[in-house]
Amino acid sequence: DFEGDQTYSEKRGHNFAINYDFDKVNVADYAGLVVPGGRAPEYLRLNARVLDIVREFDAAKKPIAAICHGPQILVSAGVLKGKTCTCYAAVKPDVVDAGATWADSNETASNAVVSGHLVTAPAWPAHPAWIAAFVKLLGAQISI
Repeated sequence: DFEGDQTYSEKRGHNFAINYDFDKVNVADYAGLVVPGGRAPEYLRLNARVLDIVREFDAAKKPIAAICHGPQILVSAGVLKGKTCTCYAAVKPDVVDAGATWADSNETASNAVVSGHLVTAPAWPAHPAWIAAFVKLLGAQISI
């Protein structure tokens, strides 16, 4: 969260009880994958099974949604080459080095970018566009 002029600090998130583990994930049981942002991707990408899961979703062409720092996991999984995506600006060098084309986010950081079965967004202001695009990739529609 930003505080004042060009300063941000991390806030404690929510604690959740772990009720499943990565080794039990069977990609066939899921319609799509959501990779949230924040600091977690920096650490989750060190888990080989997490990267395998991402590769399995990508190989099956199942929808993948990643936001903010989430594309760090996609970079480490090696699934961005030839794709167009966006992310938190500090992650841009990583996605470009991974062979992706970086789509500049608009000034409000509220856009989502779809590239095949991948939808990415730069930050939380893009949640509505990002989720709507992911839902569309899943073959569903949002009605109000």
